[in-house]
Amino acid sequence: MMRIVVIGGSDAGISAGLRAKEIDSTAEVTVLVKDKYPNFSICGLPFFIGGEVEDWPRLAHRTYDDLQEAGLRVLIHHEAIKINPEARTVFARGPSGSAFEFPYDRLILAAGAVSARPPIPGCDLPGVFFMRFMEDGLAVLDFLEKLNPKRAAVIGSGYIGMEMAEALHRRGMAVTLLEMADAVMPSFDHQMGALIQKALAERGIRVKTGVKITAIEKQADRLMVRAGDEMVAEAEFILVAAGAKPCVELAVKAGIPLGKTGAVAVNEKMETGLPGVYAAGDCAETLHRLTGKYVYMPLGTTSHKQGRIAGENAAGGSVVFKGVAGTQSLKVFDRIVARTGFRDVEAVAHGFDPLTIALETPDHKSYYPGSSPMHIRLTGERKTGQLLGAQIIGRHGAEISKRIDVVAAALYSGRTVSDLINFDLSYTPPLSSPWDPLQMAAFEWCKQLNN
Repeated sequence: MMRIVVIGGSDAGISAGLRAKEIDSTAEVTVLVKDKYPNFSICGLPFFIGGEVEDWPRLAHRTYDDLQEAGLRVLIHHEAIKINPEARTVFARGPSGSAFEFPYDRLILAAGAVSARPPIPGCDLPGVFFMRFMEDGLAVLDFLEKLNPKRAAVIGSGYIGMEMAEALHRRGMAVTLLEMADAVMPSFDHQMGALIQKALAERGIRVKTGVKITAIEKQADRLMVRAGDEMVAEAEFILVAAGAKPCVELAVKAGIPLGKTGAVAVNEKMETGLPGVYAAGDCAETLHRLTGKYVYMPLGTTSHKQGRIAGENAAGGSVVFKGVAGTQSLKVFDRIVARTGFRDVEAVAHGFDPLTIALETPDHKSYYPGSSPMHIRLTGERKTGQLLGAQIIGRHGAEISKRIDVVAAALYSGRTVSDLINFDLSYTPPLSSPWDPLQMAAFEWCKQLNN
């Protein structure tokens, strides 16, 4: 009987365990979970805190009982503390504090990531929170409900920072959003960040960009956020959203090689540098579809895919992970923000000669009620015409999601910008135009290329 041990639950670990059991129903699959939340949507926490999701149990992808019924041996409150590759065993600390030993034939490391902690004095003060796990979200909600703070500061305007700014605003708090870059959402071009910042201002959220936080201080019943000698925010609640850092301590101690990004190095089968050991999810590197190089891109969609690959191969399969382009979307109040592939500056960094065009066009026929501007930035390679990426902002989620996914599919299959013009895309006046906005953007790209 094959013994498969999975370290970590959530997206990658549970996907791996379930797929392994599907491939080999006789395998003993043990999943070691540090907390008591084996398979929850961490991405849903801002919507729970903002009141759009009523109860935290609704965030469960699958319950503990569901996983047990699927044949997984899920051990909650079991923290893996050591891997012995020679003996093929994992030592874990159980709920009683005593150590347990788990032998394995195949091991899947899905240890995830932790919140990046910037070197800012005061990050450990009461009222300052990070958010990465279910316990973090529940602690935030408990603080908000018990103390009812009126002012909040959010440090960082990435995806979590933006979603939490909206969630706190929904709770009636005065929110200040602080960003070190010169525009919010620095993973988008400055022009797109300016549009998002305008949407935030419309809702009364105070935004400060170009701010390098140097300290958080406690004064009486409030927290002060400082940038040098300037006090940039006062609040009773602060969320630090500075990104993610892969959990690699177990891997390093076991001699599992890391990649250039600092995450666990894997090949296309999700195998690590140690025989019989796989890695997936936020602790591992991922293959970028456009370059064939490995990057660190901790996304839920990527974790699910990598976990499935690792689980199948650990159970005797031979499938490969085809890579990602970094397709992401975000709701900011009534705006939808999405991107895939490279923007101009990223394309240059990877050796491309890019051309990026900007287009504003109605998201569907303007004579049909509800038409709204759609802002598109389309990037392609000048010499070859290869499609490299897109950024889109608009008001209607389905219409934005449809377009970014079309670009993502085109990137996956190695299409050119001009290929978009020939795609047979759907049309009806409430949803599009005879020439889809993406195709209009492709026309503009080709026009500017030839000028």
